[in-house]
Amino acid sequence: MKNRIKVERAEKDLSQADLAGQIGVSRQTINSIETGRYVPSTILALKLAQVFEKTVNEIFQLEETD
Repeated sequence: MKNRIKVERAEKDLSQADLAGQIGVSRQTINSIETGRYVPSTILALKLAQVFEKTVNEIFQLEETD
């Protein structure tokens, strides 16, 4: 799964720690999501979408598989 969290954070001038504080997770969780090591729960994805004022589909995309 690909995501635009790093880009969205930059557009809103948020650090990983700032974003983590807004949605109630650790900075390490944000880092893991950004790097693709962790797939967020539905609730966490919805919270991220709310912060960025985007839909979940605008932030997360499934990668093509063969």
